[in-house]
Amino acid sequence: MAIPYRRLWPALACLSLGCRAPQEPSDAGESTLIVGARVIDGTGAPGRVTAVRVHAGRIEAVGALEARAGEHVVHARGLVLAPGFIDTHSHHDGNLRADPSAIGAVSQGITTIVVGQDGSSRTPLRAAFARLEAEPAAVNVASYAGHGSIRARVMGSDARPATSTEIEAMRSLLRRDLAAGALGLSTGLEYDPGIWSTTEELVALAEEVARVGGRYISHMRSEDRTLWEAVDEVIHIGRETGVPVQISHMKLAMKSLWGRADELLARLDQARAEGVDVTADVYPYTYWQSSMTVLFPERDFTDRAAAEFALRELAPPEGMVLMRFEPNPDYVGKSIAEIAALRGTDPVTAYLALIAESRAAGDDGGGESVIAESMDADDVWRLIAWPHTNLCSDGSSRGGHPRGFGAFPRAIAHRERAGLSLEAAIHKLTALAAEHVGLSGRGVIAPGAAADLVLFDPERIADRATVADPKRTAAGIELVWVNGILVWSEGRATGARPGAVIRRATAP
Repeated sequence: MAIPYRRLWPALACLSLGCRAPQEPSDAGESTLIVGARVIDGTGAPGRVTAVRVHAGRIEAVGALEARAGEHVVHARGLVLAPGFIDTHSHHDGNLRADPSAIGAVSQGITTIVVGQDGSSRTPLRAAFARLEAEPAAVNVASYAGHGSIRARVMGSDARPATSTEIEAMRSLLRRDLAAGALGLSTGLEYDPGIWSTTEELVALAEEVARVGGRYISHMRSEDRTLWEAVDEVIHIGRETGVPVQISHMKLAMKSLWGRADELLARLDQARAEGVDVTADVYPYTYWQSSMTVLFPERDFTDRAAAEFALRELAPPEGMVLMRFEPNPDYVGKSIAEIAALRGTDPVTAYLALIAESRAAGDDGGGESVIAESMDADDVWRLIAWPHTNLCSDGSSRGGHPRGFGAFPRAIAHRERAGLSLEAAIHKLTALAAEHVGLSGRGVIAPGAAADLVLFDPERIADRATVADPKRTAAGIELVWVNGILVWSEGRATGARPGAVIRRATAP
C-alpha cells in the first residue's frame, strides 16, 4: 500500500535531524518524541534541554522521557523548540484557498493566525468557519468580527454617523458573530467605513463584546496627526465597557512624533494603573503597507496641502513605493519620487495624479497599494520592549511587504535591539500573544497544550524577505508542527492541512 505524500515527511525530516522513524511514519493518532532540544516553553522561563512527547495533537509530557517501542523520535541536536508562533494581527487568510499550506506563515514558524482585522472580516462568521472546517489549512485560524464589515451590512457605503436604530442593528449582527466564536470586535478607524463612526457607536458595540468576555482590537483613527486623541479613544472604550483593548500594529508614524515612544508608553501605563487592560502588538519594520489614500483623513484627494503634509511628515516621496497600481503596472516597484521624475513633475502633483487615476479606473482606490517608510527604528524596538506588547506580522502571503514572510524570525534575530533575551522574545511571540487575544491551551509547551511547535536554529534564524523579494522564506526554521502534524520541513511545506478553527473559549 502506498504511503500518502503527507505522511512521508516525518521520515524525510529524519535525514537532516537524525530521527529514528518507525516502519509506518507517524500520524496524529501516534506519538512523537522530540529529544535533545533546548525547550523554551513560552512562559519566559529559562530554556532547558529536555524531551517533549506529542500524542493525538497535544503535548502529552515534558521531561526525562524514554522512547516507546516504534515511537517516532526527532533528535533536535540542541536546536530550540518553542511553542508555535501566534500572529495576533494577520492577513494570511486572504490566500488560504489558493495556498492552503500557508507558506508565508508556517515558513516563519507561525502556527495560528488571528484574522478579521482592521474592521474587516468574513460575515456571517459561522459560515466562514464552516468553510474552513470543510477545507482546512495548514495553520489554525481565529477571527475577530469586523466593525466595518458589520457596518457595511447595515449602512452600505453611507459616509455618516449611524443612527440609534442602525447601531442596534449592528449590535444584533455582532451578537451573531460572537455566538459563532469571534474573539471580539476589530475596528479599522482610518479606513472606510469605520472612519465615519462615532466613539459612542464603538462603545455600544464594545458593550456587546464585554458581555461575553471578548476583546476589542483597533487600528486606531490615527497613527500620526492625531495619535494622542486616537490612543485616548481606545482607552476610553476600555474604561467605559471594561473590555480588554489592544492597539493594532502600534507605531509613531510621523516625523514630529519620532523619539516619543516613552511618552506613548507612559500614557498606556497610566491607563493600566487605572484598571484599563490595554495592550498592543507591533511588527518589527519601519514601513507599512496600505493605500495612497489612507493619508487623507478628510478624504479630499484633491487637497494639495494634505498631500504636501503627507510627503513631508508621514512618508517621503522616495520612501513611498507602489506595490500595486492597476492603471499602469509598470509603476510597480517605483517610488513616488521616481514616478514624478518620469513624468517631469513634482512629487506632490504626481501623488495626487496617481490617486486620481486609480479612482478614475473605477476601483475606488482598491487597485493600488504602497509600502511607505514612516517610522524610526529606535521607536519600533522601544515599543516592542514594552512588557504588554506582543509581536504580529500584519502580513499576507500575497502582499508586497516582507513582513508577510519575515516578521517573526526578524523579531527573534534582532531581539537585542529591544533588550530582550531569547526567552523573553519567544514569550512575546507565543504565550503573551495568546493572552492578549484570549486564546487558551496554546502558546506554551506544557502537558495538555496543543502541539503547535517550531524547532529552529537560534544562530541561523533570520528574515530574508525584502521589498524587492518579499516572498523569500526565512532562514533557520527547521520543523513546524500544527496540532501534532508536521507542516514545514526541509525548507518546504509538507502539504498537510491540520489547522483548526479556534473559537472564543466562552462562545455559547
